[in-house]
Order: sequence, then structure tokens, then C-alpha cells
Amino acid sequence: MAKLSLIVPVFNEQDTVNLFYDAIEEEHKNFADYELEYWFIDDGSSDNTMDAVEKLIEKDSHVHTVSFSRNFGKESALYAGLEHATGEYVAVMDVDLQDPPSMLPEMLAGVSSGEWDAVGARRTSREGEPVIRSWFSNLFYKLINSMSDTHIVEGARDFRVMSRQMVDAILSMQEYNRFSKGIFSWVGFKQKYLDYKNQDRVAGKTSWSFWGLFRYSIEGFIDFSRAPLLLVSVLGGIAFVLALIGALVVFIRAILYPDTSVFGWPSMVVIILALGGVQLLSIGIVGRYISNIYLEVKKRPIYVAKKVK
Repeated sequence: MAKLSLIVPVFNEQDTVNLFYDAIEEEHKNFADYELEYWFIDDGSSDNTMDAVEKLIEKDSHVHTVSFSRNFGKESALYAGLEHATGEYVAVMDVDLQDPPSMLPEMLAGVSSGEWDAVGARRTSREGEPVIRSWFSNLFYKLINSMSDTHIVEGARDFRVMSRQMVDAILSMQEYNRFSKGIFSWVGFKQKYLDYKNQDRVAGKTSWSFWGLFRYSIEGFIDFSRAPLLLVSVLGGIAFVLALIGALVVFIRAILYPDTSVFGWPSMVVIILALGGVQLLSIGIVGRYISNIYLEVKKRPIYVAKKVK
């Protein structure tokens, strides 16, 4: 019997763990010819999430967990799950049931047939989500796909079923700074996406704040695009050309109108502030790339496990 490993990152999700397990077990009837293996990856929860997972482990021998020593982030949790999964097929799902379990049979059938190496889910609507968050999300996909050679499907979720070959390829990318949506696309293989409408959480509150999502998007730009560095070069070139033109204007005016009094201090202050802002922006962008290099060369582990069951 082929095995499907289900990777479920959890962080302060004590209210959703059992609801998720029950929903998956109910759906498992529709692909009962596959053995199901659970890997709940606890990302340093501070509530009773691990207690709920421990009870499931006692009840079902197919349930396993990796508990982190602290909060390392969802990307680390995904990597840990992929590393420990033993199935021929591997699925990634959120525990809040915003990823519909009813899609699993079709996803699994697409991959097990050999036609596809991965079948993922693509959200086509954002009903119930703040308008400003939806707007920034759409902007992110447009910008990154215009700047990066790696195409990221708009609305794509981490929710997907993958072949063992694709999972092994992802695990070979042991970079510390991880952006899974980009990694899933970068490794290639034959991938397909199924559309679905946004689902509300079954319980609890999301741990993703607007600021957290913004930082995550910045990671995507830095990891999969060199366009920000090109932007810095372009801004520097424009500033240099404008400075030459300005110097030429001042020189010609001094020759033609030698008695002209000094004027234009407000505009001069504005120009200085503008150029200073461009320089600080440029330093910030370059510094962000350098900080990623700094973290990579340290060779720190992607996560530290406190408990593996």
C-alpha cells in the first residue's frame, strides 16, 4: 500500500488540531487504498497545541510530531516535515482547514497517475480577507513575476501533493533563508494547480500579521530576484546624470550672467534630501542581500528539534 505523508505546521493551534484530524480522517475514506501518515510540526507553540498532538499520537500510531525548541517560522516547519516524511507521496496542509481536505483525492490521483509531479491549490478569491491585505498580495505577485525568472503562480497556496522525487529535490536546497512558494516553482517538474474559493478558519486566530506577511514578501524578492540591485544601479546612474546636467547649467549661467545673485536654497535642500533618501534606500537594499549572505555562511541549522515522535 502506497503511503501519503501529510505535513501540518502548527503554532498555537490548540483549537484546530483535533478538528483538522477528524476532517482528514473523514476524507481518508475517499482514498482509503493509501496509508496516511501525519507529521505535526510544532513551531514552538506556547499554548496546549502539543498536548492535543500528544493525545492524537496515543490514539493513532500514524500520527507523529517534531517539536521545535523555539519558534523558527513556518518555512522551517515545512522543511522539517519534508525531511521526516517517509511516504511515496507528500502533502502540505494548514491545520486551520483553510486548505479544503476534499481536494486531497483529486490531487493525489493526479500525482499517483504519473501525469503530474505536483498538484497544488490556487485560491481564486479572497472573500473575508481585509481589502488592503488582498491589494498588497496581488501587487506582490505582479511585482515578483515581473522581476524574477522564477514564475510564482498568483494565489498559489503551500497546499499541494508532491511526488517523492520532487520532495527530494526540494530537500537538496538547504538554504537558510527559505521562500517555499519560490522553491516549489524553481525546482521545476510538471505541476498543476486546482482552483478553489477562499475558506475561513474553523477556529482560533491566524498568527500571520500584516507586518509578518510584508517581511515574508521581502524575503521572496531577495531570494528570487536581483531586480532590487539593478534598481539601485539605475537610481545611481540617474542621480549622476542629473548632477552633471545641474553642474553644466550652473557653469553656463555663471558665464552668461556673472552678476546673478545666489538663489534656490529651498530647492537645493529638497535635492539634497532626495539624493540622501536614494542613497539610504540603496544601502538598505544592498544591506538586505548582504545580511542574507551573512546568515547563509554561518551554516546554522534551519531548525532545532526538541522532540521527535
